[in-house]
Amino acid sequence: MTTQTTKKQHIIGMVVSDKMDKTVVVKVDQKKRHPKYKKTYTVSKKFKAHDEKNEYKKGDRVVIESVRPISKEKKFKVISKA
Repeated sequence: MTTQTTKKQHIIGMVVSDKMDKTVVVKVDQKKRHPKYKKTYTVSKKFKAHDEKNEYKKGDRVVIESVRPISKEKKFKVISKA
């Protein structure tokens, strides 16, 4: 029997909400370039991440890591401050 190991995804983002218990909302910005017009624009996405000790506050830059699903929308865990 072989075991599969998957590479965990690490993302750096900004905490935009810490109102929930043991959960923070992390906004991740990504710069993209338009293929035809060559203009740079920002694409944002929000992820809910698990924060066991409620230690990260709004405005903190954090590193999140993909984990097994913790709830319906939480599939990331906060690792540390960036």
